[in-house]
Amino acid sequence: MSAVHVSTKINGDDVEFVCRPDESLLDVLRDRLGMTGSKEGCGTGDCGACSVELDGRLVCSCLVMGAEVGGHAIATIEGMAQGDKLHPLQQKFLEGAALQCGICTPGFLIAARSLLERNMDPTETEVRYWLAGNLCRCTGYDKIVRAVMDTAKDMRKAAAKSSAKKPAAKKAAAKKSPAKKTAKKGARHAA
Repeated sequence: MSAVHVSTKINGDDVEFVCRPDESLLDVLRDRLGMTGSKEGCGTGDCGACSVELDGRLVCSCLVMGAEVGGHAIATIEGMAQGDKLHPLQQKFLEGAALQCGICTPGFLIAARSLLERNMDPTETEVRYWLAGNLCRCTGYDKIVRAVMDTAKDMRKAAAKSSAKKPAAKKAAAKKSPAKKTAKKGARHAA
């Protein structure tokens, strides 16, 4: 079987790899690229442990062929934290003990982030519905749902705080004297 060369973006980085045509994205991530965060729980798309985003759409990486992701953007659990700073969902999972063995955790985190990127004010029912494709055999679901709801609440507070600062910044910019604006414009055109 001939190999396929693939160029894609993973967590914002340009990535190239070679894989077999019948190799799943999950196998490529784990075996070829060393990105072992996504887990194989079932291999049939039933458990959600291998969840990633493909062009912003939540998918089970065990059901996507690695050869098909050329030119697409993939977001995995490895791209969730920013250096040593955990994503707010990751922090809430830790604080709320919303994980135990860790097999399902990456898939839940990716799915929850996908939900909150679309809806920062989900109801508990919406969270449970959105996460229904992810299975956990250890924690039950209450702590996971609570962590997502708490993160959503914190994100709404942060967004409200941020938008409250914007009018103040606009007022400060409006108070600048017209002479300063003219001087800046003149300096830019002189260069």
